[in-house]
Amino acid sequence: MRDAGLAMWATAILLLVAGAAAKEHKYKQGQEVSIWANKVGPFANPTETYQYFNLPFCHPKEGKEYKPEGLGEVLEGDRLVSTPYKLLFKEDKENEVLCTQVLDSDDLDQLRDAVAEDYYFQMFIDSLPIWGFIGKVEKLGEGGGGKQGGGEKLSLFTHIHFDVLHSKDQVIQVDISTDPSKTVDITTADKAEVEFTYSVSWKGTDIPYERRMDKYAKYSFLPQHLEIHWFSIVNSCVTVLLLTGFLATILMRVLKNDFIKYTNSSRDDEALEDNEETGWKLVHGDVFRFPPHLNLFCAVVGSGTQILAMALLIFAMSLAGTYYPYNGGAMLTSVVVFYALTAGIAGYVSAALYKIMGGTNWVRNVLTTTLLFCGPLLAMFSYLNTVAWAYGSTAALPFGTIVIMLVLWALVTFPLTVVGGIMGKNTKAEFNAPCRTTKYPREIPPLPWYRQTVPQMLMAGFLPFSAIYIELYYIFASVWGHKVYTIYSILFIVFIILIIVTAFITIALTYFQLAVEDHSWWWRSVMCGGSTALFIYAYCFYYWYARSDMNGLMQASFYFGYMLMVCYGFFLMLGSVGFRASLGFVRHIYKAIKCE
Repeated sequence: MRDAGLAMWATAILLLVAGAAAKEHKYKQGQEVSIWANKVGPFANPTETYQYFNLPFCHPKEGKEYKPEGLGEVLEGDRLVSTPYKLLFKEDKENEVLCTQVLDSDDLDQLRDAVAEDYYFQMFIDSLPIWGFIGKVEKLGEGGGGKQGGGEKLSLFTHIHFDVLHSKDQVIQVDISTDPSKTVDITTADKAEVEFTYSVSWKGTDIPYERRMDKYAKYSFLPQHLEIHWFSIVNSCVTVLLLTGFLATILMRVLKNDFIKYTNSSRDDEALEDNEETGWKLVHGDVFRFPPHLNLFCAVVGSGTQILAMALLIFAMSLAGTYYPYNGGAMLTSVVVFYALTAGIAGYVSAALYKIMGGTNWVRNVLTTTLLFCGPLLAMFSYLNTVAWAYGSTAALPFGTIVIMLVLWALVTFPLTVVGGIMGKNTKAEFNAPCRTTKYPREIPPLPWYRQTVPQMLMAGFLPFSAIYIELYYIFASVWGHKVYTIYSILFIVFIILIIVTAFITIALTYFQLAVEDHSWWWRSVMCGGSTALFIYAYCFYYWYARSDMNGLMQASFYFGYMLMVCYGFFLMLGSVGFRASLGFVRHIYKAIKCE
């Protein structure tokens, strides 16, 4: 609770700072409205972005000025820089000359590659994002010329038109377009003198300032998309109902019969002699035997609980309307802050469980908990940042940002994990197993192949994945594409359904495991609960090859690398859910019978 309170206060401070930075700008007639260029990159590869002036565009006469950016903006690869465009409030311009650029062979090679790879650019006008393309590729017919691309004509756009809507003294909407009649053929040129121009038109609108960001969220609310989202909800609910019905009619009926049989046999000593115990009661002396690799097990449960708490906090902020499209990476900032401030949850849960289960080396437990997720994430980040640096991409974090992240880990995340570990170590709670554990473990009988861990994981992960796979496309299209996802209420419903289905399916498989006298359910519940992450990662390959145009080493590295870490986080989170659900179920059924 204390960590959650700190997280809420920290986020409130972040929002106040963001609100101050994003205050309503008001302009007077003729006052300059700044245009900031952000980045350029191939449209198919959203992560592979470069600084705007890596291409030979017109530079400001007074020199480039870089805009200070927040943590979330830097994490998103934003690098805002001033431009030579001059927009004066409510003053139209027509064919204004930006500059005349003499392009040599190296410049033209750069531009040819950019046009061929469908490069786009992004700018911000009064905190409103706009996009445009560098040029266009035209296929030439039979007998057409052009050495580049075997019958392709590469044209560079030289004119940009800004359509700006204003309401009284505020900028409401900005649209950008290029003039297809004003292009330069750069297909085979070795040198060219290019005149870049722009025009501006201002128009009034009745749209209030408070609703100017609605334009960017409209994609999520188009009727056809809403229909698909609700179909996803119905599909998920049907999955939950079917699974709940299965547990209620089959599992509970079987349990009721088991309870009657075991209770009667316990009361009748003669019957107990004649009828040997079978099924899950037979392993009552082993079912509460603590799992091997206890330190790692507790760290997995603790880290998974932390990620679950962080996800719930992010959802709470989303449902409160905190996040909206293109608000300076506020969600990424919240993820970093919430992860740091919920570290105490991981430390406490892991250390408390470790102590309750008889662990003594709590220092090792705290270190394992600290590094279980951060260690692989740091290794993956180091590799990906090196790749981005080699490409010269803005996806590479600056040294200063890396230092800030390390300081945040060293001064917040790690100390909170230690404090949580100390609190967990000093807990007075006890395990209080309903059945006494025997001195020597019972041998597990030979089991068919489909009772083994991997087949059970595949069975466990399929149902939760089927409840979320429709929504996954929209999430991927937003994170790894240029779509905008803003229907957080539907996403939250799907998330809750995912948690419920994971808990139910893990309980069912735990019962079937105990029914065949296999008492090693501890790790199995974690593996089955987290197995949905394997299906999500498999979906990553399907999305890459079938649903997107992403390509290249850098984009593949970032896509598969960071999705591996996301799925690892899902595995820890859902694994802890599966274990908690199974533990509650096992306690319940063994409390209901008399165990000697």
